[in-house]
Amino acid sequence: MTWPALSYDAVRPTADTLQLWTQIMGKVALARTPWLNHSWHVTLRLSARGLATPLIPTLDGGLQLELDLIDHQLALRTTDGGERRLPLAAPTVADFYAEVMVALASLGFATRIVAIPNELPEAVPFDQDHTPRIYDPATAHDLWRGMVQIQRVFGRFRSRFLGKSSPIHFFWGAADLALTRFSGRRAPLHPGGAPNLPDAVTREAYSHEVASVGFWPGDARVPKPSFYAYAYPTPDGYAQAKIAPATARWDPALGEFLLGYDEVRTAPDPDAALLQFLQSTYAAAADLAGWDRPALECQEGPIGHPRPVS
Repeated sequence: MTWPALSYDAVRPTADTLQLWTQIMGKVALARTPWLNHSWHVTLRLSARGLATPLIPTLDGGLQLELDLIDHQLALRTTDGGERRLPLAAPTVADFYAEVMVALASLGFATRIVAIPNELPEAVPFDQDHTPRIYDPATAHDLWRGMVQIQRVFGRFRSRFLGKSSPIHFFWGAADLALTRFSGRRAPLHPGGAPNLPDAVTREAYSHEVASVGFWPGDARVPKPSFYAYAYPTPDGYAQAKIAPATARWDPALGEFLLGYDEVRTAPDPDAALLQFLQSTYAAAADLAGWDRPALECQEGPIGHPRPVS
């Protein structure tokens, strides 16, 4: 699979729609799942067809929602064989929300969610959002294909760490595919302040020191699909650290290092370029914050063989 071209102007309208649709999916999981550290219980995961919730527990089994970006449907499935499929053709968020709620009820799992978007400055309740939305199937498919490639490289990077590490997962609040490493030490209380997100959620997410990387389609502040890297708390000197590849830069407004997706895609070796960014930003955070790197790191995991232990 090649790395697809992702133009900001082409991707953004469809990505905005997907962000709101995936928030509805994630909030169904949120309403039915015990809280897991750092909100990991509600993130979506890449699947062979798109983006899916974890298996959501029910009294008699489970429920899963999958955004199929090949056939362009939302599939709702239960462990007793129930299934509903909704074409990704709802003209507004309110229409999509209503269709999902009806489908859940028809499967016997009527669910009440907090029907207000998170992490967006303008949080119009889902059932009141009648703005016409754009969903271009080819663009959505390319965005997913790009994330499949990114997850593969993130997986290589994840295998180099022995300490606590997050899954590679899609946070529907900011619509980013993310991976986080932890030092194992507690962090200072996070100040919070994310738009339309309770500070308690942010503070629990950042209860421990992290070095985090991810990918998102960009926004008005950074109008291009990009990779990012940050540390919390940000160690002194992090912004001045030497990061590879040379096209990576520090964004003082975001407090993150950024690397354009297209700069990776068009590199002679895209995997190597992205791994350079992941490794160099992590090493800068870990060294400057005094992480116990020898105890936390290992060689990249081989395929089909356990890590040797002496």
